[in-house]
Amino acid sequence: MGKKRKILLTGGAGFIGSCLAQKLISDPENFVVIVDDLSTGDLRKLPDRAFENWRFVKCDVNNYRDIAEIMLANHFEYVFHYAAFVGVKQTQAYPIKVMRDIKGIENILGLSKNMGVKRVFFASSSEVYGEPVNLPQNEETTPLNSRIPYAVVKNVGEAYLKSYKKEYNLDYTIFRFFNTYGPKQSVDFVMSRFIALALKNKPITIYGDGLQSRTFCFIDDNVEATSRALYDDNYINDVINIGSDIETNVLDLARMVIDLTGSSSKLKFLPPLPEGDMRRRFPDISKMKKLLNKDLISIEDGIKKILEDTRYIIPKERD
Repeated sequence: MGKKRKILLTGGAGFIGSCLAQKLISDPENFVVIVDDLSTGDLRKLPDRAFENWRFVKCDVNNYRDIAEIMLANHFEYVFHYAAFVGVKQTQAYPIKVMRDIKGIENILGLSKNMGVKRVFFASSSEVYGEPVNLPQNEETTPLNSRIPYAVVKNVGEAYLKSYKKEYNLDYTIFRFFNTYGPKQSVDFVMSRFIALALKNKPITIYGDGLQSRTFCFIDDNVEATSRALYDDNYINDVINIGSDIETNVLDLARMVIDLTGSSSKLKFLPPLPEGDMRRRFPDISKMKKLLNKDLISIEDGIKKILEDTRYIIPKERD
């Protein structure tokens, strides 16, 4: 067998990172080193132990010495930088923790440039767009106008990648993730929270009038698109929205979850969140569709897949 493709995946014990890890190690040509500081990640989300082409190292990418030792020892060809402090409430409550992630971006890019990494894939966010000015939100033409710390850090990360390409010729691909959901998602996010509450017949809490709309992308479509960007050598030095183009408001989502779970949950309305809860998010996913070359999984089918998944227990909701 030929030389394996060596890949570093930071934040690989998180929801999206762990699912991408499972996807990457399903290809025996890859060897994946997963790092995570486990501040928001969970060891139970790591890939199947039946596969031998991966290993996990507990590591804080914001600590230069930690990540430098791993990168110097392995000489990676590709880096997926997904490590970040996440969650709407958490990132608003601890903005300095969010800002520290800039150090991790600097560490990853500086080391990648020096170690001859071929391409860095960066997990950015739909948050960079802020309140929509035009819809659908297009990678090239929609202004990036959010001022919340989480979005600012993602925007800074994107600027770093473009600057490293210009100055050091380090190739990159930026993924702007819109709402993604699936069995491993923590309860800090709307879909998993609704399902967890519905399965216990508890009231489903909705902030504001519930008419704020989102698009929901099932995790399988997310990791298929992002891994295809690697395998197809596509969208090099480019930005891709990763999401769905079917809009659903939060109220309709809650009703759909109640229906599909056969729950007796009632809706409980709370005051709107003070910031960060945009009225609409709606991406232009033309680039993602070219990568997938298939129809996206519908919300109904995605929820059914979660309910049928016996490997993961729906997380406990926090009071």
